[in-house]
Amino acid sequence: MTNQRALVLVEPGKTEVRTIEIPDFGPEDVLLQVNMVGFCGGDLNGFRGLFELQEYPNVLGHEVGATILETGNQVPDAFKPGMNVTLNPYLNCGHCVSCRKGRPNACQDNKTMGVRRPGAMTRFISMPYQKLHSSSSLSVRELALVEPLTVGFHAAARGRVSAGEKVAVIGCGIVGMGAIASSVHRGAEVIAIDIDDSKMQIAKLAGAAHAINTTKVDLHEALLEITDGDGPDVIIEAVGNAMTYRAAVDEVAYTGRVVYIGYAKKPVDYNTGTFVRKEIEILGSRNCLGDFPDVIEYLEAGKFPVDAVISRVVSLDEAGAALADWSENPGPITKIMVDFDNSVN
Repeated sequence: MTNQRALVLVEPGKTEVRTIEIPDFGPEDVLLQVNMVGFCGGDLNGFRGLFELQEYPNVLGHEVGATILETGNQVPDAFKPGMNVTLNPYLNCGHCVSCRKGRPNACQDNKTMGVRRPGAMTRFISMPYQKLHSSSSLSVRELALVEPLTVGFHAAARGRVSAGEKVAVIGCGIVGMGAIASSVHRGAEVIAIDIDDSKMQIAKLAGAAHAINTTKVDLHEALLEITDGDGPDVIIEAVGNAMTYRAAVDEVAYTGRVVYIGYAKKPVDYNTGTFVRKEIEILGSRNCLGDFPDVIEYLEAGKFPVDAVISRVVSLDEAGAALADWSENPGPITKIMVDFDNSVN
């Protein structure tokens, strides 16, 4: 067998299952059998035509749980056939200013799988062994959650979240859940903010102490009550729209820190005097930086509500329709997984 089937994002609003070649692999590469792949918010926005980095057509997928099938002759013995792994899907240039400063996650020419190069929404892929992370105890389903959680873990690190602080996370999708989990793990008192009660219940399972549904209560008043009138020490924005971008700045405490993960789809207007008067820090957070081992260790400890987070599991043939359904009704969906072990290859 030299060909396989893959889910391709052809253009905004259109996916197809197409036939592609099974890849060769070099001396430092590993041939992987893909078992589970998660859809992320970037896939959703790419489908909607709202993700500025998305290239078309492209095989989707970068949240991966897989099994090693074969290894090149220069791959260390630590990587063996039959081992379950996840992967770092980012490819940095190595020479731009971000890379030279040791921040490859913010590479000016970053090429994430499924966004600017072919992704993993297919049965077999080849990866350099340096991009792999293994676990002897996590399932392939759990391993497919590692990458999106690393994005939230990185955001909490960017915000320097520390024990005893009050941290608000706006948006309880999977990346927001990662920010919640990491902030709780760091000892913070976490406030989950969303417009869907089911997501906020999951956030509480991940350790959030408070939940605010902004369709039912006034965000400003609720935050003041929880924080004794100060506002949160840190606000992490994981939605990506103008309203939540402004709310983060308006609601954070004086001398607080705002971390933006979501891509706002339109220009955002601010009262810039608020920045100066409060002397706040505003930080961008992109991808992750060395967070894979921390997230794997966290998941291995059984601290994350894996089953509650996964909203739906579909086959490859059902995947395009599931992505379209998510686009039509995003509210209650946290994570959709594509199961290749139950797909026709």
